[in-house]
Amino acid sequence: MGSVDLIAACLDSIRQIGDEIADTIVYVDAGTLEAFQFIGAFPLLVELGARAVCSLENTSPLDAVPDWHSKFSHPVRKIVVLTSRLLSDAHRYILRCLGNHGTVSHCTVLTAISEIGHSAYIDSPLGPDAFREYETLLVQDHEELFKKCEKSIKHKDSYTGSDFTSDADKYSEWGSGVHYGSNSESSPTKRNLFDGDLGQLEASGKRLSVTVSHFPMIFSPISSRAFVLPSEGIIADSSLSNQHEDSLGPGLPSISTGKPFDSDEVPPGVTLTAQFLYHLANKMDLKLDIFSLGDTSKVIGKLMMDMSSLYDVGRNKRSAGLLIVDRTVDLLTPCIHGDSFLDRMLSSLPRKERMSSSFSVAENPQTPGKHSHTAIKRVPLDIKVPFETVFKKEEPKSRTSMLSEGIMSFMSGWNSAEVDSEVTWLPDYSNKAHDDRLDSELGTLSGSLLSNYAGVRYLEALLDRGSKDGLMLIKKWLIEALQHEKLSSASKGRQGATSVSEIHSMVQMLSRDQLSLLRNRGVIQLALAAEMTLLEPQSSRWDAFTSAERILSVTSAETTQSLASELRDFINTSTSVDSHKQATTMEPSQGLLSFQDVLLLTIIGYILAGENFPTSIAGGPFSWEDERSLKDVVVDSILERPSSVKLRFLDGLDNELEAKARSKDVQRNNKDSTEPASSTDDFDDEWGNWDDNDNADDKEEAYGDMQLKLEVRDRVDQLFKLFHKLSSMRLRNQALGEGLVALSRFETDSYSRKGLLYKLLLALLSRYDVPGLEYHSSAVGRLFKSGLGRFGLGQSKPGFGDQSVLIIFVVGGINTLEVREVMKAISESSRPDVELILGGTTLLTPDDMFELMLGS
Repeated sequence: MGSVDLIAACLDSIRQIGDEIADTIVYVDAGTLEAFQFIGAFPLLVELGARAVCSLENTSPLDAVPDWHSKFSHPVRKIVVLTSRLLSDAHRYILRCLGNHGTVSHCTVLTAISEIGHSAYIDSPLGPDAFREYETLLVQDHEELFKKCEKSIKHKDSYTGSDFTSDADKYSEWGSGVHYGSNSESSPTKRNLFDGDLGQLEASGKRLSVTVSHFPMIFSPISSRAFVLPSEGIIADSSLSNQHEDSLGPGLPSISTGKPFDSDEVPPGVTLTAQFLYHLANKMDLKLDIFSLGDTSKVIGKLMMDMSSLYDVGRNKRSAGLLIVDRTVDLLTPCIHGDSFLDRMLSSLPRKERMSSSFSVAENPQTPGKHSHTAIKRVPLDIKVPFETVFKKEEPKSRTSMLSEGIMSFMSGWNSAEVDSEVTWLPDYSNKAHDDRLDSELGTLSGSLLSNYAGVRYLEALLDRGSKDGLMLIKKWLIEALQHEKLSSASKGRQGATSVSEIHSMVQMLSRDQLSLLRNRGVIQLALAAEMTLLEPQSSRWDAFTSAERILSVTSAETTQSLASELRDFINTSTSVDSHKQATTMEPSQGLLSFQDVLLLTIIGYILAGENFPTSIAGGPFSWEDERSLKDVVVDSILERPSSVKLRFLDGLDNELEAKARSKDVQRNNKDSTEPASSTDDFDDEWGNWDDNDNADDKEEAYGDMQLKLEVRDRVDQLFKLFHKLSSMRLRNQALGEGLVALSRFETDSYSRKGLLYKLLLALLSRYDVPGLEYHSSAVGRLFKSGLGRFGLGQSKPGFGDQSVLIIFVVGGINTLEVREVMKAISESSRPDVELILGGTTLLTPDDMFELMLGS
């Protein structure tokens, strides 16, 4: 059998639905869009015969525009919707699509969630026969809205339906582009051309047929061997833990304690994850031996075993091992700023805003509202790399300037209000007066990083690189591109470190004309991303983090007093700059690390203290005096900069903190304005009025400040209880704690810390028994154990490392450093021939971990 390739598997699954895609308008939601961008699926969709590929959330009557001058001789009759969310979530958007295209007679809906997943999701109104139920529901709602629209049109004598203005009226009436009727294709020429077809469609009694199918291969492969779930899909957005004392937040699994889950308390994200892994293995023809590490992973393994059957096991499938791991077993690795070029790039570049913010799970009227779970709004993985630096003009009539003018002319025509009117004049964008508008318009042109770019897998090559090596690899690609374009490079043969100016100059050379830019846009995009990563303040902030984390790592091996002292120093020297805004807007900073950044360092410090100085579950690793001083500096920092602190543990104090911030601003402004005007005469005049005017106000303000300080101190006490959980995780589950201690023998380098997955994989490939690791027997295993085992024919317990194909899935997410480390573990093991796939709920950065545990 061939090797496992996630990107090829996703593309093959799209080819298998080629008959449904041919001659249709394909609509994809935000999660599917993210997944398809990674694998480069859009050229394949066009190759399979799609008329257009459009956004489901931003559907419009103009979605049929690409078809106006195409080879098709009839209006669109079919649409295909691919969604990574529940059918009930996507329902209103699908209705809008149908309303925008009155000639559609067939709608195919492909969802990433199976029927069992729909029925198991507590807020879903659909039952076990979810697909058939939804087919009936969609037809009924479509016909109902169609009748309402026809009734409304009969009472509207002034409606002509022959231009864009009347379409706009219907657009506003029915909301977000929904306007039912036979004349929804707006072009009058096209409507007249297809009058016969429309008449035949209206004459037939059949208005709409709907087909709903399961399409599980909607995920985001970072490379051929690593993947995550779409950030705006329902699986990644669903809660992984309920609210209780062992929960760190809905986006992470609960802390493992060894206590069994109540069947009625399984979070929806856990159920959907089990469904996804089961169907992914079936789609890839893999027969799984399932292992788990952690309480939540154990539940997922049991759910997958309950879904399996003798038929599934008996089929001719390739054997594979699946290891499911709780993210909470190792929280330190994703919090640390490691030596990974992609991790640094992800933390520095801006992301696309969520498109599905308006998605709301349709509440099931048969279930009480108290069972609804919190949805997680994960940051999209759609990295935006601004291209405006490519188009900065050095000379007024340079070829780059001509390219910029062409792009601006295109955007002006596209944004024109009179779409049908003939463009007779375009502004001269070579004039410097239009530079500001040019920059703002080009700023909207941004690209997303692709795992598969025209068959070249750049991200896969960068995954195995550290910060310096990754930059050198991009420089190598740029030099090769310049040689292919027959352009000379001043950097050719130059040794030493690569500078930002050097990368920028090579990008400018490759971008001199349109053909060169289009041919090399993949390399140019990565070079621009690297350039932004190395600019200030992102570069200095990352370096400051790595230095601080190194200090904490060394200090944690000494005494708790020295570690607490370092944390106090970090908090005292933190600034009021909001770190996330600083990284995205690139405003000048007042310092390197903000208060939020230092709280992340405090999390790291407490986890390190728990590993090096185990203590009781109730108490923290530090002495009472050290922890009291830490609490004091945290409270003082919050009150000193109240406007910059938006954190979960301060929820409910927003108004008081904002009032405090305004008061401090007023005092600062009054001080600045009154200092020059002060004199001894004013001092004498006001002497007798001080007690009368100011005493009452001062007392009231002091009382309010003290009340706020007490409230903040109570919240900080709750925050430190969370820190205590993080430091005592190994003690809450004795077997798991013993396993983590046993894995410490696989630390190959005392100067560089390795993550849990690296050590765990080395141990399992070396056939070591890991305490806390649970094996979930398959159906055949249960049969041998209960039946044939009586005759001495029972099977021995298999090992995870015995298989040639291994899958590790981390519930809660992975980071790129872990991908690099597990690939290194394979190469260092005695079995380099093993095919390893690493997956996770999402792709994590240190900032993401902060948001999951302490974010607003």
